[in-house]
Amino acid sequence: MTTEKQTLVIASNNRGKLDEFRDLLTPLNIEPVAQSELGVGEAEEPAVTFVENAILKARHAATRTGLPALADDSGLAVDALGGQPGVRSARFAGPTASDRDNIEALLAAMAAIPEGQRSAQYHCVLVYLRHADDPTPLICHGRWQGEILTRPQGTGGFGYDPLFWVPETGSTAAELSREDKSRLSHRGRALTELMHQLAEVSHAG
Repeated sequence: MTTEKQTLVIASNNRGKLDEFRDLLTPLNIEPVAQSELGVGEAEEPAVTFVENAILKARHAATRTGLPALADDSGLAVDALGGQPGVRSARFAGPTASDRDNIEALLAAMAAIPEGQRSAQYHCVLVYLRHADDPTPLICHGRWQGEILTRPQGTGGFGYDPLFWVPETGSTAAELSREDKSRLSHRGRALTELMHQLAEVSHAG
């Protein structure tokens, strides 16, 4: 990677995700810019897997801006629910659902699931495209293991963070500082792997 700051369009308009990306990418001399700041709307996400949706979103942003693009498709997979809410995490309670709506829907779906059987993982798939027709996208998958509580706890983060208990910290994701969450989270792990892959590509070139 060169010393010149690289502009990278982020194929998301989710404020929480954008804040996390800025925390993680800015020290790496990468200037993340939200696609909305460049006049790009949301891409369709018709696929049933995180990786397919991430590729579609990255290609959409790269095509419309002519810039390298980074897309994130992420969500919560609860083992007792067969991996739900999965790619529907942001709209589990409906297409216009708020975080509170989704939390309530998840708690209702898990009402009969006892303690000890409430394991879940946050998943994040990152896709980096050098350009819209990049035949070799970089694809990274980060996982964050936890458990689902029976009631929300904490006020930070976003999404299902108040329900996501992290055994290694003895807290929910919503109780972590932004720095700790960036270090431990599924998105932070996926981005660390992406940086390793980018470094390998740079050295190979």
